[in-house]
Amino acid sequence: MATMFRWRKRDGAHLTATDLVLPEERLGWGRTIGLGMQHVVAMFGATFLVPIITGFDPSTTLLFSGIGTIAFLLITKNQLPSYLGSSFAFLAPIGAATAMGGQGFALAGIVLVGALLAIVGLIVHLAGTRWIAAVMPPVVSGTIVALIGFNLAPAARNNFTEDPLLSVITLGAIILTAVLFGGLVGRLAILVGVVVGYAVAAATNGVDWTGVEEAAWIGLPQFQNPTFDPALIPSLLLFVPVVLPLVAENLGHVKGVGQLLDRDLDPLAGRALMADGGATVLAGLFGGSATTTYGENIGVMSATRVFSTAAYWVAAITAILLGLSPKVGAIIFAVPAGVLGGVTTALYGLIGIIGVRIWIENRVDFSIPRNQFAAGVGLIVAIANYTLTAGQLVFEGIVLGTVATLVIYHLMDALERLRGRDAEVRADHAPPATDPAD
Repeated sequence: MATMFRWRKRDGAHLTATDLVLPEERLGWGRTIGLGMQHVVAMFGATFLVPIITGFDPSTTLLFSGIGTIAFLLITKNQLPSYLGSSFAFLAPIGAATAMGGQGFALAGIVLVGALLAIVGLIVHLAGTRWIAAVMPPVVSGTIVALIGFNLAPAARNNFTEDPLLSVITLGAIILTAVLFGGLVGRLAILVGVVVGYAVAAATNGVDWTGVEEAAWIGLPQFQNPTFDPALIPSLLLFVPVVLPLVAENLGHVKGVGQLLDRDLDPLAGRALMADGGATVLAGLFGGSATTTYGENIGVMSATRVFSTAAYWVAAITAILLGLSPKVGAIIFAVPAGVLGGVTTALYGLIGIIGVRIWIENRVDFSIPRNQFAAGVGLIVAIANYTLTAGQLVFEGIVLGTVATLVIYHLMDALERLRGRDAEVRADHAPPATDPAD
């Protein structure tokens, strides 16, 4: 254990533009702390949006994102640099579950997904990743990621109509930042949009500061436990499809970091999945948002060429300290609905486009009927939010769209094999090669 915390020091003054600082290395502690703070900034804009949208306590989310990151670093033996921030894949099922049984029931769903992800991680650790590629080829994984984002379109519209002018200002700030600025600032377009929208709302007396004034600077966040209502437990099935994009995100993260380091990190894939699953379970047990690996932090590593896990320890500890300030949580929670309208319009669209990017980067051939029907039917079912009621159970767009995509693809795949079109079928079975964002 002690050897995990012995980073080999590199002299930053003598690094060339192409030199990498490896996970087992670090710069001086001053620079390392600065890099850790930069990772906090990179994850912050996305991480705090999830509790605002879902109604969970922001301080609890920050606290457990930091604790989850520490758990991830320990389980992956300090060999895989990553920050675990809030996952956007949970937004739709959390909204549905909260409407059915309150936030406690939604937390039960988060715990379920975390446990399933940890189990998948154990299987991957023992058996490798080839079976995942067979069950979830790019056309399937891309469709599932896309339909999760597009299913949230009505929620974005509802936020937008709360204050259309403020929503347009916020959305405009996001778009202009992404277009006009490169590097880290461009990557933080969502955060910049929130800050601009928040500032405009504050200047026009559009922010309710009551909770901020009453909150203490230092204190424990508001913990909340999941509730397992036996009558509602079957409805937790609406969370199960979320496991698929989480697997894709984690595997994409392992591949992405490995490519940047020119290392084979695949042996750590199972540990990464188990770590993310465990962190999600822990967060769900106490009222925090579910976690996932963050593409934003890969962007920081790509720009700085510093992959030191020491910087992630700094980031995790910083997040924990922020989580222990109720006033910080109250400031975050006071973000006006109009700001959320602009942010969610951009964000949910980006989640959907990530699925499209998976198709493009893996060169999915949409002249093949099974790809056309699997993706097309799945997206329509999710976007229109088809609903199936069976007794007390209600299954909506994300669950039904995921099931439709999987069933249609694999049924048509099997029939094509029976017709002797094996070469064409095999050509389409390639693992996802991207890291969907949260």
